[in-house]
Amino acid sequence: MAGSRLGPMTTTADLRAVVETYWSAADARDWDAFAATLADEVLYDLPQTRERIRGKERYLRFNREYPGDWRVRVEQVVADGQGGQAAVRTRFTAGGEELPAIHFFVFDAAGRITEITDFWPEPYEPPAGREHLAERY
Repeated sequence: MAGSRLGPMTTTADLRAVVETYWSAADARDWDAFAATLADEVLYDLPQTRERIRGKERYLRFNREYPGDWRVRVEQVVADGQGGQAAVRTRFTAGGEELPAIHFFVFDAAGRITEITDFWPEPYEPPAGREHLAERY
């Protein structure tokens, strides 16, 4: 993969595996495995609520503290090993309601996630209590 911004051992299959680990760890609330998929400088963007979270520790806290009993199921992963990006379609279940979502990931040379952008079906106001973690834009 000469010319790629990713390392020589980072393939499309590697990126798919990272994304699948990210989601299975989130669903299981395995925050150590979840953290292992992230770069220290990860940037999380949530356009529907106009929130941005910078850094692994803040992003981990955001996920640990997120309210409710939710589940996630990955429907499709499309990854580009040379470009270091992946797109994912998921279904979230919360409070008896199932919601579709689309997620975009960018990876560093080591195959860790550096950027995540989540798109939900509708804009909404963020739940109270996470202002200490997120910037609004």
